[in-house]
Amino acid sequence: MRCFVTGGAGFVGSAFVDRLLADGHEVTAYDNFSTGQRPFLAETAGRPGFRLVEADVLDAPRLRAAMAGHDLVLHLAANADVRFGLEHPSRDVEQNTLCTFNVLEAMRATGARRIAFASTGSVYGEPAVFPTPESCPFPVQTSLYGASKLAGEGLIAAYCTGYGFQGVVFRFVSILGERYTHGHVFDFYQKLLADPRHVEVLGDGRQRKSYLYVQDCVAAVLLALEKASDGFDVFNLGVDHYCTVDESLGWICEHLGLSPERRYTGGTRGWIGDSPFIFLDTAKIRGLGWSPTLGIRDSVIRTLDYLQANRWVLERR
Repeated sequence: MRCFVTGGAGFVGSAFVDRLLADGHEVTAYDNFSTGQRPFLAETAGRPGFRLVEADVLDAPRLRAAMAGHDLVLHLAANADVRFGLEHPSRDVEQNTLCTFNVLEAMRATGARRIAFASTGSVYGEPAVFPTPESCPFPVQTSLYGASKLAGEGLIAAYCTGYGFQGVVFRFVSILGERYTHGHVFDFYQKLLADPRHVEVLGDGRQRKSYLYVQDCVAAVLLALEKASDGFDVFNLGVDHYCTVDESLGWICEHLGLSPERRYTGGTRGWIGDSPFIFLDTAKIRGLGWSPTLGIRDSVIRTLDYLQANRWVLERR
């Protein structure tokens, strides 16, 4: 295949680039480097079958020109700054919804007909069913990030119906692993480096979250694409368990040999729109033969090991 990866220099995107090239596909990584990192593609540059295009998905003419001749689009570029969404409300709409529209229009113009879309478990808002299946009725949206991703899902479904595209949407829990650049492990490690004796915990520490190792995410997406039928489909991606924020912080502190005083900001959530419980039903993707190789604790420790060995990531972010 000729694969086009938006956000190809990012944490998750660069993992897909590596795997697709290793599997023998041609790959174009398209990234504006607003959050993507050049070192993530350092070993990829110059490899046969790889091309890097430095441009913005909001630049529709450049996007169309770069996408010409590709078979599959992995649309991973997005604004993932969930916590501060209310401070920059246009950012989610532009980078998550309008960019998805631009990708679909570029596909229509260039003849690409297959798209994999990185959505989020946040589209379920605060559901009443746990673990939450793909068929769960959608409640009121609680974050601009989730709402903008849901809008992107809707556009893809409509293009699949109207233009004969094949679209597969993946609703992730939070992803952990090598090249990780944002999220709770990053935040806690940064705080503990600044002050090993005290650490701020957003909320009450009892929020329950699920996480997935990045290589398990890549394997699940590629397996689903291999087995996907025509039309539109949705898969949850995650593990079969969850942890509290306090538990994850405990693993991090134990691994670092620290025992800081924990200072809680209060309330049942970390910020407005932060769901206090995220746990997805993954029976559908498991039914295709996929299962994760790492649990949450091992994923947290592997992420922390990466950050310890690559302090430049903290400095750049």
